[in-house]
Amino acid sequence: MKKMTLKSDYVTKAYSRKTIFRDVSFSVNEGSAFAITGKNGSGKSTLIKILCGLLTPTKGSVLLSVNEKTITPENYYPHIGLVSPYLNLYEEFTGEENLLLIKKIRGLNSGSDARINELLNEFNIYDHRKKEVRFYSSGMKQRLKYCAALLHKPVILYLDEPSANLDEMGIGIVRDAMNSEPATR
Repeated sequence: MKKMTLKSDYVTKAYSRKTIFRDVSFSVNEGSAFAITGKNGSGKSTLIKILCGLLTPTKGSVLLSVNEKTITPENYYPHIGLVSPYLNLYEEFTGEENLLLIKKIRGLNSGSDARINELLNEFNIYDHRKKEVRFYSSGMKQRLKYCAALLHKPVILYLDEPSANLDEMGIGIVRDAMNSEPATR
């Protein structure tokens, strides 16, 4: 397993004159889970976007290091996975085609085809892999987003509203996957 550290130092985000959050500081190491909680509109998704390098903080800094090497925000992409309600899938593609496209974009090798099938099985949507995503339930789409986020075996996985659109069975599937050993994910 790769050694990972994520550190936020006094991160603040403001839009115009409205401060969304101020001086958020924490540190997380590999093998840890960390939750960001708060009311709707309190800036949780904005903070996650900053941690992923998608937004720049107004003040403060985020440091991601992998194997004791500092990763700059423009190079976070190979090291992170993100599951979020605001991420979209290609509705006219099948679930399998969505994952094959992500595999190609990420430059993953042909061995990733087995990984795709493994993830589709793990998230209980393998039998629907040839179906266009527009015919998936909202819970199936959410589970497909997990498959996409885990395809490249990221060292850090960000979950924004992790149980959105999931029924009790779907929540159980996701919980089991998140509790599995990182080497098997």
